[in-house]
Amino acid sequence: MTLPDTSEAGSGRAGPEAAPLFAATGITVRFGGLTALDSVSLEALPNEVHGVIGPNGAGKTTLFNVCCGFVRPDEGTLSRHGRRLRDLRPHRLTRLGIARTLQGLGLFRGLTVAENVLVGADRFRASGFPSALLALPRSRRDERALAERAERAMAEVGVLEHARAYPGSLPYPVQKRVALARALVAEPELLLLDEPAAGLGHDDMSELAELVRRLTGRMGVILVDHHMDLVMSACDRITVLDFGRVIAAGEPDRVRDDPAVIEAYLGEEAGQ
Repeated sequence: MTLPDTSEAGSGRAGPEAAPLFAATGITVRFGGLTALDSVSLEALPNEVHGVIGPNGAGKTTLFNVCCGFVRPDEGTLSRHGRRLRDLRPHRLTRLGIARTLQGLGLFRGLTVAENVLVGADRFRASGFPSALLALPRSRRDERALAERAERAMAEVGVLEHARAYPGSLPYPVQKRVALARALVAEPELLLLDEPAAGLGHDDMSELAELVRRLTGRMGVILVDHHMDLVMSACDRITVLDFGRVIAAGEPDRVRDDPAVIEAYLGEEAGQ
């Protein structure tokens, strides 16, 4: 197997002096007698894409779910801007400036594309239910502002022309972009992408890598995926897991050439 050329990846935009937006330190998760994560640490820096890879069962999804508040670690800490997070429940993510996409689409088929994207803008809703029920001027201004935010997010990912369509009528790659727009409309400082390339072809994957790189102009990104082409081309740093442990971490070129990675992850693919 020939690994992707990463000469243009790993730009190190954040720089060594950048303070972490988000950090998971010494994370250990046990499910009964199984240790899914064993003292795993990960940092997300401003203006950087941090990829997480590993073979099936390595602990990628568990780590992602810890970062999203769906799994509480048995040991270790989570912090944001150096301050420990003691209550990272999923519904508080957007208010902390953290948005995520789902491994599946998670779109509401009974809502239009625009309405699906508006769901992610709830953190900016200023008027309450009584105001909306009575259609007061404040509520109407609020709805216009939210609609403008949704339009910007849809335009950024290239789905604005489908705003009035229903997700089920659109090709799968377009639906993936709608799901991404729903996360971006919250204007996060940290975006968590869970298997964003799943189900995409090569051309769509290349466009996704370019889009992710553009997003780092204003946010940090943690990307969990098993598509090596995407990870190597889009990420500045990569953490590799195997059997719940970190076996390598660093810039793409360094990770690509690491013998432990080749054996544990790339070797599995090469043998197919």
